[in-house]
Amino acid sequence: MQPRDFLDELIERYPALTPVKEDIWNLYKTLEECYAAGGKVLIAGNGGSSADAEHIVGELMKGFKKSRSVSQEFADRLKEIDPERADELIAKLQGGLPAISLSSHPALCTAYLNDVDGNLIVAQQVYGYGKPGDVFLGISTSGNAKNVMYAVAVAKAKGMKVAALTGKDGGKLGKAADVAVIVPEPETYKIQEFHLPIYHVLCLMLEERFF
Repeated sequence: MQPRDFLDELIERYPALTPVKEDIWNLYKTLEECYAAGGKVLIAGNGGSSADAEHIVGELMKGFKKSRSVSQEFADRLKEIDPERADELIAKLQGGLPAISLSSHPALCTAYLNDVDGNLIVAQQVYGYGKPGDVFLGISTSGNAKNVMYAVAVAKAKGMKVAALTGKDGGKLGKAADVAVIVPEPETYKIQEFHLPIYHVLCLMLEERFF
């Protein structure tokens, strides 16, 4: 299948997402360009959106539908470095698309909350991890999460692209992002229900492209 085929199939299953079909494609292309250039994706949200950030990382950093075998070159290097463990590593390691959930570091997050300002926890991580060409993906059902918006400013100052998954009218995030998928739904839990199949298809498309 081609990446577009996965998107077409998504719209068949979720026709309510037809108005944002091209926005999903544009978000895919932004992520594809990032990975093709050797970049990474930093992801953040609050509550259920934080759980979505973790979920996305889980799909990108290991095989989703494919096994994503290591390259022959890497396999050969493993055999040279550690013949005893090489076969098992070659059999079990899977190709990853670099992604970091910015909700995943409790010591850092609580230290920054205690020492500085909890609203800037995500912004601090974007400042520390982010490089030009990386993507910051902010997830916010309202589009108005304060901590996400601080991170957006830092990401842009670092030369990163800003992507958004949101709903309602898109909020401040929808307006600030370089590419945004604004789910056509006002109710928070329904927005989250749409976000999941959207990011699943993004992961499928990226896996098809790179593996």
